[in-house]
Parts: sequence; C-alpha cells; structure tokens
Amino acid sequence: MTLTELRYIVTLAQEQHFGRAASKCSVSQPTLSVGVKKLEDELGVALFERTRNAVRVTPQGELIISQAQKVLEEALTIKQLAKAAHDQLSSSLRVGAIYTVGPYLFPHLVPQLAKRAANMPLYIEENFTAVLRRKLRMGELDAIIIALPFNEPDVLTTPLYDESFRVLLPCGHHLEQQAEIDPADLVQEHLLLLGEGHCFRDQLLEACPILVNKKEGATDIDGGGIEATSLETIRHMVASGMGVSVLPQSAVVDHHYAPNLLSTRPFRKPVPGRTVALAWRASFPRPKAIDALIDALLQCSVG
Repeated sequence: MTLTELRYIVTLAQEQHFGRAASKCSVSQPTLSVGVKKLEDELGVALFERTRNAVRVTPQGELIISQAQKVLEEALTIKQLAKAAHDQLSSSLRVGAIYTVGPYLFPHLVPQLAKRAANMPLYIEENFTAVLRRKLRMGELDAIIIALPFNEPDVLTTPLYDESFRVLLPCGHHLEQQAEIDPADLVQEHLLLLGEGHCFRDQLLEACPILVNKKEGATDIDGGGIEATSLETIRHMVASGMGVSVLPQSAVVDHHYAPNLLSTRPFRKPVPGRTVALAWRASFPRPKAIDALIDALLQCSVG
C-alpha cells in the first residue's frame, strides 16, 4: 500500500470516472487502473463497482476511502512541517480574532505583517472566544487574538494592548452635557448590548455590575435594553436614535457617518477596559511566524 495508490482511489471516488481520475493524477488510465486493482487485491475488498458507463464506490470502499483521505491529509501536514523547518515564514498563517477586535485590528495587521513576511499568506477568521479556543486546540487555527484572562493548558499568551471602554451616544443626547459618564447614568437609558456569547458583553457587565440587573429585567427597548449581533449593528442603531451603548476604544473611530450623528464620552474613574492578547499553542512548530505576528501586532494602531 502506497500513498500514490491511496491518492488513486480517493481521486477515482471523487471523479467516478477512470479517465478523468487518471488525468487529475497525471498518469495514464491503465496505470491508474492497475494501481487501484493492486490495492483492492492487497486489501481483499472491492472498493468500486465498475460498469460500462459508471464507477461507484462500494459500501466497504466508502469507509476505506474516507480513511485514505485522512492519511493523505496527514501526509501533507508532514510535508508542510518539514517545509516550515526550512522557512517558517513561507506558508500560510491561520489567525482568528474575537468579533469585537477583528474588524478594527485586521485592516492594520495585514499590511504590517506583509512588511515582515511577504511570502506568508494570512488566513483570518472572526468568531466567539469559545469557538476560537476549540479551533486553536484542534490545530484549525495557529494563533488567536482574544481578551484576557484566557487560561488554556499548553497555550502561551502575550498582551498586545490595553483599551478603555467609551459610551456611544446619538448627537443631542442629554448625556453629552457630562464630561464623564458614571455607569449608574446608563441604568435609565435604552442600552444596546451585544448578544449572549460575546466576551465584550461579559466584560462590560463585569466591569459595570450595576448594569447586570438592568439587562436581566429588560426584554425590549421599552423595557430598557435590546441586544445586537455586532458592534457595527449597535453603531447603526445608536445613530438612528434607538438608544445608547458602550464600545471599546478601538471601535470608536468611524468614517461612515457625518460628524453630527454620533458622539462618545469617557467613563468616570475607575474606567472599565480590557487587555487584548495573542494566544498560541506552545507546541506550534513555527516560532518565527509567531514572532513576526507579534511584532506586526505591536505596531498596529487601533485606537
């Protein structure tokens, strides 16, 4: 059994045609046919049903071909690891970020990383902290950008920047008259929050516990609060006069609206905020790629 033969059966299962499969494998049709038959004889199982007009995978063949696909993927990973040992900045880097960081950080990160690793394509993803945590553990992502605290076995973290929270108001709102906002000032307002699962929501309610009971008692805007799916959705609703909200400093800058639609105010001390950090597996085999990523992130201006 060879990797070449496994590639033959996986490709034949995909194409369901000997000629097309042979072309995709860059071999002659007789060569592919002989390789498939040789593997079937070795295994003692018919992997395909052959008719004049079609090739179909047998029930036994489905399980074997599925496993063969996994073997080929693992073999590719081995090659990538070997390549990375020679040039750690030559293959793609898969980076995830929480929803309240990605849209504001990635536009700065992409050009900064390109300066340091021009041959390292950047795959980016935005998701909830829990999903990013799982993907990091499973190897689906190489590094993730999250808010501290973040505790995970065999995962390293480094702080990137601290940012404060600010109150977002529609222009003309009575709270604009105050230089600083106390969390208690928001209790009587129509407060727009992110939905369950967003860590920024949890960070805000933890930093301003007076808002927790307000959130629990509000089911609609007339009750005092509603929930949104993203910070940009919240920004649009505040601009339309539906209520007030709180944003991290990096999300405050906006170029979509005229100056007379939105305004922000800082919180009264102690000002709530968060620390954004990078996390990656301690066993990740490309430390130079992580170093380049950290260097690029530290040069980003998101405030």
